Amino acid sequence: MAGDATTTPFPAELRAFIDRERWTYAKTMPEWPHEYLVRDRVDEALFLALVKHIRAHGYEGRFYRKPITYFAEDGLLYWMMGAPIAETTIINRCREADSFENRQKNGTLQTYISNTVLIMRDG
Repeated sequence: MAGDATTTPFPAELRAFIDRERWTYAKTMPEWPHEYLVRDRVDEALFLALVKHIRAHGYEGRFYRKPITYFAEDGLLYWMMGAPIAETTIINRCREADSFENRQKNGTLQTYISNTVLIMRDG
């Protein structure tokens, strides 16, 4: 597992929420396979509890040069893009194997364009 091996697992209520919700595949970013939840499509209290858990018990990593708080559990990596909690509208997740950290370690990072922002390959 990436990050801290002593990470506090999701409480049962959050695990049930994660398992029950329908995650949306991010089809506009096939080069970064992941899925997401949208705040206004799910129970807001549980969404906020999940955001707070990820931030409180996650670890700091990077997406290229951007610092991101990640939370790893059961082979999946969860994160938001760093907005204040009141403005957070998306929770993302991917397989740990598809994470930036693993791609960087394996030399499989790429240059890509997303939402008209060019992100260059580090290295």
